[in-house]
Amino acid sequence: MNKDSKKLSIYKSFTNSKKYSIKWSSYFQVYEKILSDYKNKKIKFVEIGVANGGSLFMWKKYFGNKAKIIGIDLNPNAKKLEKNGFKIYIGNQSDKKFWDYFYKNEGKVDIILDDGGHKNLQQISTVHHSLPYIKDGGKIIVEDTGTSYVKKEFNNPSKYSFINYAKNVVDNIHRRSPLLKKKLNFYSKKIFLVEFFESIVVFSIDSRKCFENKEVANRAQNEWAIDYRHNEYFRELKTKFDKKYGLLNKRSFFRRIIRKIFYRNFIFNLLDNIKIKKILRDLDK
Repeated sequence: MNKDSKKLSIYKSFTNSKKYSIKWSSYFQVYEKILSDYKNKKIKFVEIGVANGGSLFMWKKYFGNKAKIIGIDLNPNAKKLEKNGFKIYIGNQSDKKFWDYFYKNEGKVDIILDDGGHKNLQQISTVHHSLPYIKDGGKIIVEDTGTSYVKKEFNNPSKYSFINYAKNVVDNIHRRSPLLKKKLNFYSKKIFLVEFFESIVVFSIDSRKCFENKEVANRAQNEWAIDYRHNEYFRELKTKFDKKYGLLNKRSFFRRIIRKIFYRNFIFNLLDNIKIKKILRDLDK
């Protein structure tokens, strides 16, 4: 852990907690970045996986007395923490019936942080079943997402990993782009932003910002801007080809081939993909 992280108020709240807790050292800088705006606000904060309760005391100290701190755990002993002013629910985060019961009792919440079992179904269920009950401006935070790459116990990597699920959510928020020509679904109507940190994924919820995108232009006149995406050398090649093989270009068979090569950029896309593959290989080094 670096010296700057140790100076953070959230880290001080962690080290001074009266109950035992374990966290990864990189988490505190992420907490400060994504949660500092909620300090001293009247919020409802939920943590899944409370263990001895050390993190509950950390959150209470960090957010202040206006915050309501709620814990969820499988261990019935966690109920003992209620004598310290926390509300504790005992239940299985993979079970839709539990979430129905929880939100029927608690209503909407501001922030839910998943530090529970870390298995794919557990993490995915938390996001999926909680999404309708997060207030606009709230967040769903999933910790220990590195388990999406761990074979032993977590059976990953796989197409059913939490990280792949999160990538699918990114695909879904792009439904707001008219270029995709897809209807907005529940995810694209609720999730405004997805942030990936090492071992943490954050979903920012705000339906007010999740509208279908539209192209807009200002009132100034377009003076010289043209579409250069396909490069000037491409146009020069086509011109030379037309001059040399003009007769072939007039015949329907060759015209279709030429259109595929030039107008659809088949060759240039192929060359681009070769370069991209070289770049992607560096990611695996």
